[in-house]
Amino acid sequence: MIKYSRLTKEQFEELHQEFINFLATQSITGEEWKKIKTNQPEAAEEELDIFSDLIWEGVLNKANYLENISSQQLFLFKIEEKTMKLIVIKSTNEAIDFTTVKGYKWLQSHFAEDEVEFFTATKDFSKDKNKDIFSLIQQGASITKGALFTFFDKIVN
Repeated sequence: MIKYSRLTKEQFEELHQEFINFLATQSITGEEWKKIKTNQPEAAEEELDIFSDLIWEGVLNKANYLENISSQQLFLFKIEEKTMKLIVIKSTNEAIDFTTVKGYKWLQSHFAEDEVEFFTATKDFSKDKNKDIFSLIQQGASITKGALFTFFDKIVN
């Protein structure tokens, strides 16, 4: 049973060597893998799912910041040990679109104006921190280095 989601074909291609190493840890050679795919497709699917979960687990363990940017709002997350800090930046000016270069530049120079609103929150993780982070990624968030969070955190604090 997969915990996260199966990697895409492109992701598997990028992680080709890691997948070979993963199979090798289970003493599965390239030739044996071809046989498994042909003769035991369910077992092959299971191996793909296990590998996908291992990759996701590694990625999620390293995630420190997430961003989810829509036309009128920025959701900036900082992942801490037991909690997640959130900064939401919202524009009341509907002509502004944060997903465009022009809209982003507008925000950089107008963040102190009345048509930009800030909200902050802190939320505890559930029992499964990585599942919580993965859920945000499924909703459109991207893992980042945290430059936006750090910049706006200085402004709101």
